[in-house]
Amino acid sequence: MDTYDPRYLAGILFFNEHDYFEAHEAWEDLWSESHGTERRFYQGLIQAAVALFHFCNGNLGGALKQYRSSYDYMKTCGSPFLGLDVDAFWRQMARCFEPLLNSATPARHVRPDPELLPVLRLDPPPETWPDPEAFLHEE
Repeated sequence: MDTYDPRYLAGILFFNEHDYFEAHEAWEDLWSESHGTERRFYQGLIQAAVALFHFCNGNLGGALKQYRSSYDYMKTCGSPFLGLDVDAFWRQMARCFEPLLNSATPARHVRPDPELLPVLRLDPPPETWPDPEAFLHEE
């Protein structure tokens, strides 16, 4: 893949800056225009961002629900998909969510370890990255 949709790239930039809400927003229009496997992939990314948003904000039940839903959407996409090593991404997500996945009743104060927050990397990387500010939605 030699070109990526700028909305996809903007979402990745937001995601990697831990701005999960804006990542979700950047990918939403892209998702609504997509079909088939690509649509499932974007839905999975959106829900992964929402899962991390909830986890960081202490909504542990919502985080776990979105984590599982996201995984279900993305597991059928194959790896790599749109330049993302989906398998490696899910290994990162599993490590990050380990405190929630390995406990029936995690402590309410549990938040993700900042060192374990997933990072999205593309191979091949894009020739240029867009200015993510151009993809901010008006509130």
